[in-house]
Amino acid sequence: MAEKRVILITGATKGIGLATAQFLAANPQNQVVVNSHRQLSEPEQAALMRQFEVPVLVVSGDVAVEADAQQMVAQIVEQFGRLDGLVNNAGQTQDKLLTRMSEASFKSVLATNLLGTFNMTKVALKLMQKQRQGAIVNMSSIAGLHGNLGQANYAASKAGIVGLTKTTAQEGALRGVRCNAVAPGMVKTAMTDKLSDKIKQQWESRIPLQRFGDPTEIAMTVAFLLDNPYVTGQVITVDGGLTM
Repeated sequence: MAEKRVILITGATKGIGLATAQFLAANPQNQVVVNSHRQLSEPEQAALMRQFEVPVLVVSGDVAVEADAQQMVAQIVEQFGRLDGLVNNAGQTQDKLLTRMSEASFKSVLATNLLGTFNMTKVALKLMQKQRQGAIVNMSSIAGLHGNLGQANYAASKAGIVGLTKTTAQEGALRGVRCNAVAPGMVKTAMTDKLSDKIKQQWESRIPLQRFGDPTEIAMTVAFLLDNPYVTGQVITVDGGLTM
């Protein structure tokens, strides 16, 4: 029986991260590892486990802290002896118009979204290069490709992820490691649920498919990028045609 692929998804306790972890865990070929930003209490961990039909490993750590990134990958290697896939999903938003945005807010979003992706990629890439195989999928955004009002920090972080993805793909290819990115559009998550009905309708009217995406539709794209051995250095937009 072939060994299972070990795949780590960061920021995977809710939203797109959780949907991606669930989708990947449904494939019996995968062993999923879920990252939580902080140590979960026993009831919280039990509640998270109930979201899955198969056992998953939970590792806690702040991706913006290099030592945490190293510790999480070390824990995975200790338990499974390998890491075949990394999905850099952990992220945050602190929206405000640029002229009103504080330096602290700008740095905080870049720390989680961009520095966090760098930290996890750096640690995972070293291991995958030794294995001479592996796949990394980074979560960008249409905001990183086209900008968005009130999201100077978020858009800058997600644009940075595009550059990081392409460089990682070039360096990783030397030893059989691939790296790609997904750029979601408007997706049904807790963040978009906060929008008023009027704002939601305005967005839907701009989307050719006339609806927000489902987190599972993002997860399907992540799975494709983990699976396809001849795709690297790409940014795949999943936005219902919004930015075509």
